[in-house]
Amino acid sequence: MFVGIVRSVAIGIILLSYTHIFAGNPFDRGDHARRDEDALKKMVRQQNARILPFHNLQPLVRRSPEAELAWIGHEFLYDLPEEAGGPKFLGLDCAQNPHFAVDISKVEDPSGIAALAENGAFEDGRMAATEIPQEQSGILAQARSNLNWHAQHRFCSVCGVESQSYRGGLMRECPSCKSQHFPRTDPVAIMLVYRGEKCVMGQTLARQRSTFYSCLAGFMDQGESIEEGVRREVMEEAGLPIGKVTYHSSQPWPFPSSLMIGCHAEALSDDILVDTGEMADVRWFTKEEVKLALEHKLEGVNIPGPIAIAHHLIKAWATGTANI
Repeated sequence: MFVGIVRSVAIGIILLSYTHIFAGNPFDRGDHARRDEDALKKMVRQQNARILPFHNLQPLVRRSPEAELAWIGHEFLYDLPEEAGGPKFLGLDCAQNPHFAVDISKVEDPSGIAALAENGAFEDGRMAATEIPQEQSGILAQARSNLNWHAQHRFCSVCGVESQSYRGGLMRECPSCKSQHFPRTDPVAIMLVYRGEKCVMGQTLARQRSTFYSCLAGFMDQGESIEEGVRREVMEEAGLPIGKVTYHSSQPWPFPSSLMIGCHAEALSDDILVDTGEMADVRWFTKEEVKLALEHKLEGVNIPGPIAIAHHLIKAWATGTANI
């Protein structure tokens, strides 16, 4: 019992350190339980097992009385088509109830499964994440990323044979060459570039017909530190040399499986040189303009909402709470 109390206190402390949607997952991911394949198969059939189905990567959500992930019992699993891939173990809650996610995309009409949860429906993960409790958005991120990885990595990258899921979905192993494959997370450097009382925001080519501006961002390269990644990406997209780089926070982004590494980066020059092959526009904004944009009052400019880490990087700089 003492161990359970300590775990609960530790989880509470961890939750206090997270600020972003898609973080704050409270589950004990159960590494010890994952080591016993037979025990996992029995665990999913327990009466206290909770299953979260996804259809085309959309989670089952109920909205009454309040929005929340809609967990259901395990009985429906036996009627799923064989290609469904089986449930993936997410972890244990503080009462030691096991929780699983399952991809039911092969089910043509998922309404029957949705009906197993009162007022349940399959919803877009981004939209649901802004309305369900904070900690549940972290669970959603874990489940969605894992299911997507299994769907996209069915075959061994070494020999091409179809691999099999083990350890509750934490790895796949090839039955032919025995290679082991693990779910990937793609690190992305995202940074608000500033110089004095102004900052840089950009518009990608995909957004060029909109008024949307955001922080510069890009995938980390191999053999690259966070600071090096920040400097490289800013130079590539905006032609600006960067000096000081300060870490702010990070955010899981399960579309499909990124980790956004948020930073503030001090520019050493005012002279922007836009990469027109990637960006439609990159320009300076004054602090007053950014404050108006945060209040949706800057004409012709919209910035990310609170679901995205970019919003918090921008807000921290504009309000003087950034550690820079």
